Amino acid sequence: MKTCIVTSDFFVPGETFINRHIEHIFGGDTCVLTGRFNGTDPLGKPLFVRRAPLSPADRLRAPFAMGWNAALEGTGRLPFGDNRRRLADWLRAEKVEVILAEFGTQALVVARLATELNLPVFTYFRGTDASFALRSRQIVRAYRRMMPRLDGVFSVSRFLLDNLARHGVTHHNAHVVPSGVDIRRFTPGEKRPGSFLAVGRMVEKKAPEVTLRAFAKAAQGREAHLTFIGDGPLLDPCKALAAELGIAAQVTFTGALPHDAVREHLATTETFLQHSVTAANGNTEGLPTAIQEALACGCITLSTWHAGIPEAVEDGVNGLLVPEWDEAGFAARIAQLLDMSDRSAMTRAARDTAVAKFDNAVLLEKVETVIRDRLAARARA
Repeated sequence: MKTCIVTSDFFVPGETFINRHIEHIFGGDTCVLTGRFNGTDPLGKPLFVRRAPLSPADRLRAPFAMGWNAALEGTGRLPFGDNRRRLADWLRAEKVEVILAEFGTQALVVARLATELNLPVFTYFRGTDASFALRSRQIVRAYRRMMPRLDGVFSVSRFLLDNLARHGVTHHNAHVVPSGVDIRRFTPGEKRPGSFLAVGRMVEKKAPEVTLRAFAKAAQGREAHLTFIGDGPLLDPCKALAAELGIAAQVTFTGALPHDAVREHLATTETFLQHSVTAANGNTEGLPTAIQEALACGCITLSTWHAGIPEAVEDGVNGLLVPEWDEAGFAARIAQLLDMSDRSAMTRAARDTAVAKFDNAVLLEKVETVIRDRLAARARA
């Protein structure tokens, strides 16, 4: 079934969940509609870039068209004029049968055109699009207007669907399908005692400075080492903080690493740390892929009661949870793990959770089944 995957940027190596859809959904019979193209296309799929240079006529139309679309649809990014006709012709030429927008905000861009072309359209909510975006009344109104145009909705966590519902944004055909992990590639290796790992952008939502201070309180002078993988605006401040706390020798900052290198770290790490919090602008996680990968690798996960994380981490079974911003509690849990003489039961439970709930092959099949069932219902109607 020819599927058009809609995303904001292409190609982004870290967006493994999107790249997996582009490569594998319905046997990989896909094409990509993107807002921006970075010039790299390792997947070799037919590509349409929305933000290509406008025609002279579209440049004249732009102020009115973008203003009208922003007021009516919640975004000025809807295609219009010559660009809209070019996109419609491309969708027909590619013989697209269904559209999957990888973020709710991207669905806003294509839902109206898809309806006019009688193309089934689905969207995925993944985090920011169902948290921070809801701070905008315009986006909330636009989502409400969009929902009847959609054939179905996916979300990486129940938390995000509930968050949307609190704003009056619902769909009768909504499903929780986490991004998932390749449990055949992400597997436990021989664990290094006292090893801790944090993976992700060094940004407010991940609160890396809280993780760092808690680790210093619990692990300073003990046989323990913390590795941070990721870059971002808080990387240099955290390096300075590690030195200030006197734990520079116990902390390694790698910067961003390729996905295979992250997997190798996870395989040999005992404990995965992610102190996720709600950012000041309302931005939250959905259900972090890094946590699903950590569980698959048998890492005991220490995280927070935040967004969809409790849907993956069961406190005291496959990991430990503390409230957001509870630095003292996070430190106490790190110390608790270091003091445990046998962590094997939690390690096994972590792996079992990933196998049971986050096998991406199973989850991809679930997405395909939902889409097939809806298209069959449309055909009957």
